[in-house]
Amino acid sequence: MAEDSDAEKTEAATGRRLEEARRKGQIPRSQELSTFTVLLGGLVAILVMGPDLMDVFRQLFISELTFDRAELIDPNLQLTQFVAACGEALKAILPLFLVCVIVGVSTPLAIGGLLLTTETLTPNFSRMNPATGIKRMFSIRSLVEMTKTILKSALIGGVAAAVLWSERDEFVQLITMPEDVGFSYLWQMIRHTLLLVVGGMALIPLIDVPYQLWDYYKGLRMTKEEVKREYRESEGDPQIKGRIRQLQREAARKRMMANIPKADVIVTNPTHYAVALQYTSKMRAPVVVAKGAFLLAERIIEIGEEHKVTVVRTPPFARALYHHAELGEEIPAALYTAAAEVLAYIFQLREFRRQGGQEPRLNDTLPVPPELDPGAPSTTP
Repeated sequence: MAEDSDAEKTEAATGRRLEEARRKGQIPRSQELSTFTVLLGGLVAILVMGPDLMDVFRQLFISELTFDRAELIDPNLQLTQFVAACGEALKAILPLFLVCVIVGVSTPLAIGGLLLTTETLTPNFSRMNPATGIKRMFSIRSLVEMTKTILKSALIGGVAAAVLWSERDEFVQLITMPEDVGFSYLWQMIRHTLLLVVGGMALIPLIDVPYQLWDYYKGLRMTKEEVKREYRESEGDPQIKGRIRQLQREAARKRMMANIPKADVIVTNPTHYAVALQYTSKMRAPVVVAKGAFLLAERIIEIGEEHKVTVVRTPPFARALYHHAELGEEIPAALYTAAAEVLAYIFQLREFRRQGGQEPRLNDTLPVPPELDPGAPSTTP
């Protein structure tokens, strides 16, 4: 399909795609970096342990080329001595092997990190398809790997050959030198050759590591449609989420409308805003049980009147409450005084309706701070 072509895959891999690839065992690796670090670790170990190793091998060399009458008569004794010498040689180079193993195991962690998965053990019969195998053989990746192998072989072989050729005369003369001098000179030749070979190989991982990282992330690139589809799968369809939010708002509105009969007073603007307040002796301050604007404000007033909740016209106070008081929470402290006057008026009005007497009146100018009232006239000159 067109959406799966490399030309369409222009988007960087998402975190989910990277995690899926890692779960499948697909992580960036550089074989050249591992090879170089193993050689470098071995070189450092040889430089540290080299004199002792050469001394051990010198002693073994002398002992294996020295024969007494008993060894000449009994071939089994020669075999026993040879086996013992091999054991001593292995014991001497064992630390060198351990260093190489530790470096070889830890180096891949520097790029892809530790990965423990059984996904790669699952049989994949698509790999047995001859057409797929032939396609991989002639792919750009195979061409790059072949080029790296040729260059690496040419580099290592060329450096080693150049060093040995420059010291060919001395190398031939090792046979004629005393063992102390010969082994000392041999150690210098080995050290010199290894330094040049490993130093020359440093160029290979410097090129290969960035290429492997680029190739890895390039292979995981996604099309725009794949990114959108993954977003919908992880975050949910926007239409469904919008519908859920709508249902949540409707449920919240129903709960709010159900709380209006519990209110003590509804303050209005008179029709632009409506805020229902409830206060009991157990509350520290009045609580907003419902609020709305325009059509919702009209509906709040209608429900309040149906349940005989007193509706009071206080435009500045209503505007301040609507913009600065949250539903289900206490009103701001700056509006306590205004709320106290309104509630006092409501309680006095209830007494008047029960017992009669002089009808109470609400102060027309409630103490509402101008900074809380969006409709207050500006004081800026």
